[in-house]
Amino acid sequence: MGRRKGRAPRPHRILNAVPLLIAAVLAPEKVHAGAPFQTDDPGVVARGGVELLVFSQQTLAADGRSGVLPGVELHYGAAENVELDLVAPIAFHSPKGEGARRGYGDTQLGLKYGLLEEREALPEIGFAPKLLLPTGNADRGLGNGGTAVYLPIWLQKNLGDLRTYGGGGYWINRGSGNRNYWFVGAEAQYRFSDRWMLGAEIFHTTPTRLDERASTGFNVGGAYAIDPRAQWLFSIGKGLQNVSQTNRVSGYLGYQASY
Repeated sequence: MGRRKGRAPRPHRILNAVPLLIAAVLAPEKVHAGAPFQTDDPGVVARGGVELLVFSQQTLAADGRSGVLPGVELHYGAAENVELDLVAPIAFHSPKGEGARRGYGDTQLGLKYGLLEEREALPEIGFAPKLLLPTGNADRGLGNGGTAVYLPIWLQKNLGDLRTYGGGGYWINRGSGNRNYWFVGAEAQYRFSDRWMLGAEIFHTTPTRLDERASTGFNVGGAYAIDPRAQWLFSIGKGLQNVSQTNRVSGYLGYQASY
C-alpha cells in the first residue's frame, strides 16, 4: 500500500528567541515523518499548508518486480488538526520472465485527525483512515482488485533529537482473492544536524490474499534537507519473514516540498 508521507509535529508555542525559531524551521524533520517509511505518524500539516511529494518505490519478490514510478502524494491542512491526503501512482509490474506492464495504479484518499497533542507523560495520538480506490488494472498486476479501507491509530513521542512513532490498524480489503488484514509498525529516527535525519523501522503485515503468507520486514533510510522547504527522502529494506514471496529487497526515493 501507499507509503505514507513526511510531516513534522507542530510546536506547542512560538518562542520569541530568534535563533531557536530559525533552528526549528531549518530542521529536516520540519517536513518529515512517515515517508520514506511504511509506518506513519500522527502529525498533521498546519492549517492552509501544502506538502507535495514525488516518489518512486519498488519491491523485488519471487514473482517479479513491482512498484510505483512515479507517484504523487499530496497533503493539505484543511483545518486545525485535520489533514487531507491524496496518492496518485503510475504503477508497474514486471513478472519473472515477462515484459514490464505499466499504467495508472490505485488511487488512495486519506484523512488524518490529531486526537491528542504530545505531553510530558503522553504521546501525540492521531487517527488516519484511508480509502483505496481500485483504479488500477488488477489483471495486469497494477492494482488491488477491490476497494480497501484502512483504520489505523498512530502514536509519537519526542526525546530531544530522537523521535519514535508507531501503531497500526486493520485493512478491510475487498476484491476477488483478497482478505482483510492487519498492518503494524514502529520507527525511530535521529536528527544528526540541520540537514540530516536517519532512522529505521520494523513492520508486520498479516496475509492480504487467500494464497499469501504473513510478512515482516524492515527499512533503513532518512532525509536530507536541501533548504527549509524541500528535502530528499530515501530508504532501502527487505523482508524478514517469507522473504522470497513478499520482499527480497525494496527501495524508495522521493522529493518533498512544503508550501
